[in-house]
Amino acid sequence: MELVVTPADTAPAFASGDVEVLATPRLVALCEQAAAEAASALVGEGQTTVGFRVELTHLAPAAIGTTVVASAGLDRLEGRRVTFNVTVNDKRGLIAAGRMVRVIVDRAAFLEKAG
Repeated sequence: MELVVTPADTAPAFASGDVEVLATPRLVALCEQAAAEAASALVGEGQTTVGFRVELTHLAPAAIGTTVVASAGLDRLEGRRVTFNVTVNDKRGLIAAGRMVRVIVDRAAFLEKAG
């Protein structure tokens, strides 16, 4: 997943700080997007994946106008749990790394539980 950082992606916009750089919550969302896209090949009819665990280290800032790219690679599949190694890079190199765990669920049953 590729993102060009805009003011809407910054820490002040996410109420997570006051520096005009890519917000950690936005970075997490970008990694979730990459993991969800990667997981889509693993689900059957009527299924989807939902976020379960996030472990992410935000290593370097990314200024407005910077292009960042998030990648998710399958680490393991254990029953319904799917673990991905995620990285985010910009032109200077690695800016974040971690793991995302998603769970395969039946979409209708999951929505029913949500109330």
